[in-house]
Amino acid sequence: MIADILTAIEKGRVYGSSGEKDVNELPWQEHSSFFGVALKHLVTAENTGGAFSSHLVRVKRGCEIGKHIHEGKWELHEVIQGKGKCIIENKELDYYEGITAIIPPDIPHVVQATKEDVYILAKFVPALL
Repeated sequence: MIADILTAIEKGRVYGSSGEKDVNELPWQEHSSFFGVALKHLVTAENTGGAFSSHLVRVKRGCEIGKHIHEGKWELHEVIQGKGKCIIENKELDYYEGITAIIPPDIPHVVQATKEDVYILAKFVPALL
């Protein structure tokens, strides 16, 4: 049986050398550039000495994370709920639960929530923030 991963994460905790935090108490931070996109910063550079970061990303149905790059940062997407698509350079991928995508540094990409809200665990090396 597949558990509801999103619910498990939202009810979970983050532990680290700098302390612990309840994920459900972390605020959704609206993205400053992309309407309908919000993030919960689970692990930040402060927790890892800048080595990596992890974020729960929500893209509302009909919205998108427009074309962008992350200079010098690898990005790993793990789709945990919803349906949409991702365009990495010129390759279009269907996004749904269980999909993992690796995005190399400096490569343009887009995430679209086409059919329903999309939730992604996004990890960055080095840390995004």
